[in-house]
Amino acid sequence: MASLTVHHIGYLVKKIDKAKEAFTALGYQIEQDTLRDEIRKVDICFLLKDGYRVELVSPYAADSVVSGLMKRYKNSPYHICYETADFEAAFADLTAHGFIAIDAPTPAPAFQNRDVVFLSSAALGMIELIRP
Repeated sequence: MASLTVHHIGYLVKKIDKAKEAFTALGYQIEQDTLRDEIRKVDICFLLKDGYRVELVSPYAADSVVSGLMKRYKNSPYHICYETADFEAAFADLTAHGFIAIDAPTPAPAFQNRDVVFLSSAALGMIELIRP
C-alpha cells in the first residue's frame, strides 16, 4: 500500500462563518480563510489546532456536490483527506482494496489546483486523496 498521511478532517457545515466562530472558540487558528470552489460549489476554510487541520465545507448552491450530504448529516465530519507522494499508486491500491471513486480527479482551488479525488468505502465512508 502506498504511504498516506492525514492532511485534514472535512467538516460539513451549513453556515461557515458561525462554524469558524465555534472552532476559534475551541482554540483553532484560521490557516486559510474562506475561499470559493466553483467546481464543487462550496465555500472552504482551513483551521489548525494542536497539529490537527479541519476543513470547513459549506455548500453555496442547491446543486453543490455536498448538498445531499448536508440534508442527511447536517453539521458533522464527513471525510478524512490523505496526501501521498505517489497519487497513482495510492489510487490503484485503494481501489484494489474496495474503495470506489465517487468522481474523477479534479483540480481543487484549496490546494493550488492540485487534483483531488473522493473515494468511498462501505466500511469507512468517504475519503479524499490529494495529488502532490
